Amino acid sequence: MTAGHVSALSALLSPGADGTRTLVSVPGCWDGLSALLIEQAGFDAAFLTGGGLSMARLGRPDMGLITASETTDTVMQIRDRIALPLIVDGDTGYGNAINLQRTVRGFERAGASAIQIEDQGFPKRCGHMAGKTVVPLAEAVGRVKAALDARHDMLVFARTDAVACEGIEAALDRAEAFLEAGADAIFVEGPRSSDELARVANRFAARVPLIHNLVEGGVSPTDDGAELERLGFAIALHPLLLMHGFVRQAPGWLATLRAERSTRAMSDTLATLADMNRLTGAAALAELGTHYDG
Repeated sequence: MTAGHVSALSALLSPGADGTRTLVSVPGCWDGLSALLIEQAGFDAAFLTGGGLSMARLGRPDMGLITASETTDTVMQIRDRIALPLIVDGDTGYGNAINLQRTVRGFERAGASAIQIEDQGFPKRCGHMAGKTVVPLAEAVGRVKAALDARHDMLVFARTDAVACEGIEAALDRAEAFLEAGADAIFVEGPRSSDELARVANRFAARVPLIHNLVEGGVSPTDDGAELERLGFAIALHPLLLMHGFVRQAPGWLATLRAERSTRAMSDTLATLADMNRLTGAAALAELGTHYDG
């Protein structure tokens, strides 16, 4: 039987009676708290971002440093806290096709609703960074097929990063091959112009759910969800929204604390312990504990 969060994600991706799709905005998370904020804000899905996980856990850039086990552990922690569909960044699968299949099985057991697999070479890097490479097409298609063969109850999203290093035509051809292999959604990373974005949509939007990546300061030709919906995209990922907000504000908070040795001047911009306890459900957890006291 399909897990509820997987079927819910499938429903979000499905076109309406008129054949059009409603764009789903999906913010990025990297732990239980960021995922909880997304759920409580009323979003329909969350995205476990590999880049965000690397930055938050390691203080390092998105350059393939996070491991499969670290990501799997994070999926499990997030799934223990939220019920939302969770799309998980699987990077390149953390190795060859055999490693990728183990990753797929681990993600699924941990509670992922979908895994995103990309065709980058090693070392991989953020899709909006220069210097990327992609593996040969046959190997890229093999990754998608390996993921599909390993999954039991999870969606497989296939991403190509070929626009940046081989051009839009090669990227469209790779996306076509991924669709033919059976991918549940297609993700052409980094269209460089509105024309390239439209070409992706014109070729695929009527045939398969399309994903677009919106990174503040990235290469996307649009940050307008309404435009993406008109083109027929199904998902707009916002992988680093929360992290970018925190990183922009944190230096100011720290500078104020260092200068004034007090947080009083920041009180109107900070949550309190009571706020955090309400957010994380402290009262309900304490009440649950008393239930088992005997």
